[in-house]
Amino acid sequence: MTLIVGYAPDGRGGAVLHLAAMLARSAKEDLVVCAVVPSPWPGESAQVDSEYRKFLDDMARATLERARERLAGDVAAASLVHHARSAPAGLLEVAERRGAAMIVVGTSGHPAIGSVTARLLHGSPVPVALAPHAFRARPGARVERVTAAFGGSEGLLDAAAGLAARLRAPLRIASFAVPAPAPFGAELMKRWLEQVETAAGQAPAVVGHGASWEQAIDDVEWRDGDVLVVGSSSGAPPALVFLGSRASRIIRHSPVPVLVVPR
Repeated sequence: MTLIVGYAPDGRGGAVLHLAAMLARSAKEDLVVCAVVPSPWPGESAQVDSEYRKFLDDMARATLERARERLAGDVAAASLVHHARSAPAGLLEVAERRGAAMIVVGTSGHPAIGSVTARLLHGSPVPVALAPHAFRARPGARVERVTAAFGGSEGLLDAAAGLAARLRAPLRIASFAVPAPAPFGAELMKRWLEQVETAAGQAPAVVGHGASWEQAIDDVEWRDGDVLVVGSSSGAPPALVFLGSRASRIIRHSPVPVLVVPR
């Protein structure tokens, strides 16, 4: 299996290379670092289009060469310039053709999610890994722990356990307890904590408490090598990633890379 890495033709993306290398080492997967170049639009001048496409292709190849130089030497990686109508469409096409296990992309700046990432988070058939804007991993880093953000989503724990096995890392269950409105908050919280403990089974479980999502997530212990798995909305089409409001809040405040899995 292969991990597809979306690398911007402008060369920004050190964080995504760090995350991709860490995931590839852990899963013993190859990388395909991909730069998507826009396809020509109907009606464009053939000469202008040819010259412009050559310019874009040359820029993309130069960018991928710099990316190869930035990747650690112990990670097997191929480079690919792909033509498509849009960057998200191109990454999805490459993922399908290569039988990819995951697409790895970056954010446009914490906590923002750019348009390319947003499109992938609303329709990818494979998990999408998000590298925080300033993410850096030490040389030779591997995934040390997979944390599943449990919110009652059907199938999430199975998906997280599968990723943990593929990444050769232990699984932890986390839930984020943001207080519910009074007068039912205490009772709802008690029932929720009981559900978390039941769902966790043999895996260790932690609960972060706080008056906001940011505080609740920060209340949980995080360390180097952690990744956080979140599920898709319960209203998502089956077998597709579709980011819901809860997962969006978690991504916005997560201090570690996030893997979003299809429903």
